[in-house]
Amino acid sequence: MHRTHTCGELRLADIGKEVILSGWVQKSRDLGKMTFIDVRDRYGITQLALDTGDDESLRVQARELGREFVIKASGVVIERSNKNAKIPTGDIEISVKKLEILNEAKLPPFLIEDETDGGEDLRMRYRYLDLRRNPIRNGLILRHRISQIVRNYLSNAGFLEVETPVLIKSTPEGARDFVVPSRMNPGEFYALPQSPQTFKQLLMVSGFDRYFQLVKCFRDEDLRADRQPEFTQIDCEMAFVEQEDILNVFEGLVKDLFKEVKGIDFPEFPRMDYATAMRLYGSDKPDIRFGMQFKELNDVLKGAGFPVFDQAELVVGIKAEGCASYTRKQLDELTDFVKRPQIGATGLVYLRVNEDGTLKSSVDKFYGEEQLKNWAGAFDAQPGDLVLVMAGSAEKTRKQLNELRLEIGSRLGLRDKKTFAPLWVVDFPLLEWDEHSGRYHAMHHPFTSPKPEDIALLDTKPGEVRANAYDLVINGTEVGGGSIRIHDRELQASMFRLLGFNAEEAQKQFGFLMEAFTYGAPPHGGIAFGLDRLVSIIAGLDSIRDIIAFPKNNSGRDVMIDAPSAISAEQLKELNLSVSF
Repeated sequence: MHRTHTCGELRLADIGKEVILSGWVQKSRDLGKMTFIDVRDRYGITQLALDTGDDESLRVQARELGREFVIKASGVVIERSNKNAKIPTGDIEISVKKLEILNEAKLPPFLIEDETDGGEDLRMRYRYLDLRRNPIRNGLILRHRISQIVRNYLSNAGFLEVETPVLIKSTPEGARDFVVPSRMNPGEFYALPQSPQTFKQLLMVSGFDRYFQLVKCFRDEDLRADRQPEFTQIDCEMAFVEQEDILNVFEGLVKDLFKEVKGIDFPEFPRMDYATAMRLYGSDKPDIRFGMQFKELNDVLKGAGFPVFDQAELVVGIKAEGCASYTRKQLDELTDFVKRPQIGATGLVYLRVNEDGTLKSSVDKFYGEEQLKNWAGAFDAQPGDLVLVMAGSAEKTRKQLNELRLEIGSRLGLRDKKTFAPLWVVDFPLLEWDEHSGRYHAMHHPFTSPKPEDIALLDTKPGEVRANAYDLVINGTEVGGGSIRIHDRELQASMFRLLGFNAEEAQKQFGFLMEAFTYGAPPHGGIAFGLDRLVSIIAGLDSIRDIIAFPKNNSGRDVMIDAPSAISAEQLKELNLSVSF
């Protein structure tokens, strides 16, 4: 027997018990006649006490131990004299009678501690060691718990978990596919699914009216902190429903998660249409933990002879309460922030409302006192407030001001990771125009239904058609999104035409779905949540890599196993491929 108990379960009530513990050496302290060893497993840490004064063999063994050695210790539970309130087992220790080294270990390349000295690249190379650290392990435990809650909630709500294929057909819409060559079908390729979209719609046609799946999805796109080339979705679909049914069911799921995991009882989630979100926040995923809503200033600031404002399509600003005391250096930092290539603004204009009520702007020579008062009045700015203004083309300027708003919110401590603010964003545009290709693209995907009252606009004003679509946003991050689907063959054919597919292309790509619709497709819709993002938000983490067991780095590489990698010439020949670089 390697253990009778784990390293996290023994308490004062267990004093006097003979026990066996096994685990990894966290640290060892040789005090001469006594040696103390902290032994760790995934459940916790327990202190071992070795009286090595009269036992030469035990003393030799204790002194041979290094960090991360795997050991087995047999002994008796005793009360600890110098208790450690920081760990659950801190009231006891094990008086060791026998110690066995199960496996030696090299000195780890970084400290296996909550606060480690290892950089991210090093820790990802030795991910199996990084996984021994509490922060990473706790993230995976939380992920497991959330997955359990999701499965229980959906199962109790009548959903069936159904697996869909991983080797599917490549489609032209959306992100780039990962493709897999077929050895048995030379010159042809599978794709790894970006989502199980068409399959879950086919399940609705099949009569499986409530489906879900915790499913791996794959997208060959540029990476960042909340993206990985492979990720996990909570993928769901329902038949015989309207938008309100879906929002109610899945709002209930998210409320259940936060109640079970965080002890938070949410009221009904607020809702905001896309147009309002863009007007007030410059983003379709606004962080509503704090205010600082946009104010449009065309009527207030244009016409004073300041060319930047007079020539702009939109002049818009925000009020940062209590920030009038910002120094010139701090204001220059904000200006440099919005000028970064990722944001692309050309400048930033400010108005201070000083504590004595006087007004000072960075463009005083263009605006008199009354005009400055009107400017401050548009924001109801009080003494001590700072107004920040940007100008330019409407869409671009709103996005730039959104980035500035988030930066100010972070600097003011308004984006507390322990505070959660969910929001449904609804009524997205169905289509968005792409200047490069000269055609419309689906804002969500080609199977999203237009709002019934907007269908008549498809032929005349397609850019004004709203989608029967919805996103769930938490703390400025989209954690889930979905739509009511098109279930009518003719409407789906019209959608394909709008997206630039001719009849032959539509048949080649999606003929199987169109034909399925001829056999009786019910009204249906669904949603998919990013499990990785959801867990990281609940855990208060900045990166989804910390709640994925074996993630890729920002270049899409697994540096631990060195993937992707070249394959042999023989394999390439079997796949009827030839590659030269």
